[in-house]
Amino acid sequence: MKKILLLLIAITFSTNLYADKLLKNGFLNNKMNYEKDQNINDPTNKIILIYNHGQNTHDGKSSNCVWKNGIRNISSLVGEKVKGKEIMVYLLCTGKLAGDDKRLWKKKKFKPPYKGKPKLEKRLDANLELIDSFVSKGVPNKQIILTGHSCGGWMTMMLLARYPDKASGGISLMQACYGEISRDFKVKKVGIDKALEKFRKKEGSGPADMRQAQIDEIKKSKNLPVLVFTHPKDPYDGLLSDWVEEIPGVQRIIISEDKTINGKKCYRIGINNGEKWKEPVKNYHDMDMTDCFQYYNPTILKYIASRLK
Repeated sequence: MKKILLLLIAITFSTNLYADKLLKNGFLNNKMNYEKDQNINDPTNKIILIYNHGQNTHDGKSSNCVWKNGIRNISSLVGEKVKGKEIMVYLLCTGKLAGDDKRLWKKKKFKPPYKGKPKLEKRLDANLELIDSFVSKGVPNKQIILTGHSCGGWMTMMLLARYPDKASGGISLMQACYGEISRDFKVKKVGIDKALEKFRKKEGSGPADMRQAQIDEIKKSKNLPVLVFTHPKDPYDGLLSDWVEEIPGVQRIIISEDKTINGKKCYRIGINNGEKWKEPVKNYHDMDMTDCFQYYNPTILKYIASRLK
């Protein structure tokens, strides 16, 4: 009887937990959930934003996609019209993908080259396949825009630098994919170069070289039409993001200096076990998930309009 009771408690807890988490691909509605109708009706008059979540593992599998509170702002754009065309948002869950070389983040074991394909490259391939599927259904490439948070934002820039004609542009939110470098290696105190030296010393040449190679490839772009949001106190790449301004076409927006936007204190708002909760933002990396980030919606819509040529 005791075992049965524990099992029922575990099932109940699990059900409540995942009720607030989105774990599959699909179009979203403006209420932080999946749209009932997953068809693309009148595709020539639709704008599709492909949203790419962050990662909670460096190069391995995870059950991670997004919590509902994490897509509050991107889902608020659903149904908005730009130049007479309606916005749809598609959530692409790629957490279960994994890189082929398990040695990468094991400093003592990794020796280049990387054997196989990294997780980030597999995520990029998944986006290319999705774009092609939308185009086959009648959505013009110029009406497809990539967007993503953290690793999703980093991958957005990688894809558009490599395949500039695949999509119209991108919106990169708090781009980062190699850990909390800015905080852990004290960038503000020691500077970028010394911090990256410490990163290399601790994590090894594998992650350090891969990160730099991806940055170098992105920087070669002759025109990268991406709207990039960063925050100087983001513990990940907050103080390591100036390089994006060297790329033609990039429009960078630095989100304040604290936990406010346009003078308004920012909060994380969500639902837990069916009940709403609200708390001050704790991690600057989550600033794009706060209620006050919708202050930038007009800027995002203006950017989207500029890409509909």
